[in-house]
Amino acid sequence: MAVYTEVRAADAQLLLNQLELGSLQALKGIEGGVENTNYFVTTSRGEYVLTLFERLTAEQLPFYLQLTRHLADKGIPVPAPQPDCHGQLLFALCGKPAAVVEKLEGQSQLAPQPVHCAQLGGMLARMHLAGRDFALQQPNLRALPWWNATVPQVLPHLDAAQAQLLQQELAHQNAVAASADYARLPRGPVHADLFRDNAMFVGDRLSGIFDFYFAGVDTWMFDLGVVLNDWCIELESGRFDAARVQVLLRAYEAVRPLEAVERALLPDMLRAAALRFWVSRLWDFYLPRQASMLKPHDPGHFERVLRARLTGDLASALA
Repeated sequence: MAVYTEVRAADAQLLLNQLELGSLQALKGIEGGVENTNYFVTTSRGEYVLTLFERLTAEQLPFYLQLTRHLADKGIPVPAPQPDCHGQLLFALCGKPAAVVEKLEGQSQLAPQPVHCAQLGGMLARMHLAGRDFALQQPNLRALPWWNATVPQVLPHLDAAQAQLLQQELAHQNAVAASADYARLPRGPVHADLFRDNAMFVGDRLSGIFDFYFAGVDTWMFDLGVVLNDWCIELESGRFDAARVQVLLRAYEAVRPLEAVERALLPDMLRAAALRFWVSRLWDFYLPRQASMLKPHDPGHFERVLRARLTGDLASALA
């Protein structure tokens, strides 16, 4: 959510007119994230978020926008894209694909407690089930093929120990993905980026989940791994906090019990989720794009998370 493309008030108003969302009162760039240009938009009709897509193409974007529309229609609290009078959800602004979505109420909980993890776990399971009948198909664009293509680009920037860890884990994930058990994992549309800053709370109540622009069809266990690796760890060490792990998993399974093969492969999917974000943060850190307000995340964080998962600390957290 950096600002790569500067949007003038007059240009934003033209899009708002097309969507019949009232007159522009405020337009403020959003700091944080690294993928798209985002603005908070206040109009005479309400508050919204304007996104200009910097990497995703107009051909890829219907999946994300239609998915959030589908989930909203199923009662999942997500920011529904705003249509024009023809039902169109995707537009062009400043030469980029663009969309306007509802702004969720509340704020992110950056120091989640068990009460927050419980709500998120249950909602994640509901979201997985709600997506089962979503008609569009698109792979997770930051899954194994992307890791295989990107790791050679970041290896020259690493020391010997880091390079060895990265290559060994990538080889392990290729082997897991080729296994019969992996092929049996349930899958469907997943968020794939559900970090603490992509959910909103009003008090202790989960009020919404947003930023679906890494979503794709993948295993539900990968999505659960992403969530556990962020919501249930001590940030300094990357190690699991047992209370948060246990309550999040219980809440998830109260809605959708895990299959035996999912339980067996969860440690591998936790490692896969850590690898995915270590690779992407290395890429953003060492091969950055220019952007106003861009602050690349520390890649060392997910190196620590991966090393923690390699100790088998999930079993300790569940004991």
